[in-house]
Amino acid sequence: MKTVILYATDTMADWEYGYLLAGLTMAEQAAPGRFKLMVASEGPGEYVTTMGGLRLHPDLQLSELDLDNVAALILPGADTWGAGHDAILRVAGDLLLAGTPVAAICGATLGLARRGLLNDRPHTSNAPEFLLGAHEYQGAARYLSQKSVTDGNLITAPATAPIEFARAVFERLELFPQPMIDAWYGLYTTGDKKYFDQLTGAAE
Repeated sequence: MKTVILYATDTMADWEYGYLLAGLTMAEQAAPGRFKLMVASEGPGEYVTTMGGLRLHPDLQLSELDLDNVAALILPGADTWGAGHDAILRVAGDLLLAGTPVAAICGATLGLARRGLLNDRPHTSNAPEFLLGAHEYQGAARYLSQKSVTDGNLITAPATAPIEFARAVFERLELFPQPMIDAWYGLYTTGDKKYFDQLTGAAE
């Protein structure tokens, strides 16, 4: 069983990973043994306080990660990505080199830009100018104004697109059959009952 790692840091934006985590749990309940979600942080077992005020206790430290056993790394946004986070950014670079998916949303894309990881890849973020504060960033020509962008093993999204972010990760991990992902996306973007019927039908 491989692990999907959620990186936890203070002020992490609760809404940006909620749909994704719910989907991962649903997939594990439907087909146990494929993926296991674990929460990792830089500190030695310290609590993390989210933007919404929740206190999370990570499962492990980054130093304990077995990169060969990581199925994907999820990097949520936070107010702190303009500096620091060196350890997780090194991990993200190593995973991308190894062909392991890395999914970053909102402020986390700024972290990747600071590491130079967006210079040669199509990507998106909150806005083009949001990434210009990173001196290492030279990828403006590859910026796409979309709700999510998948380039091989790199997934990026703005803060306003948590549903598209989740869908991109579902598709990259082949978490569900594509018709089920399409129905899930239709339901949560439109609320139309026909997508609920399609979703329950695809799940049977």
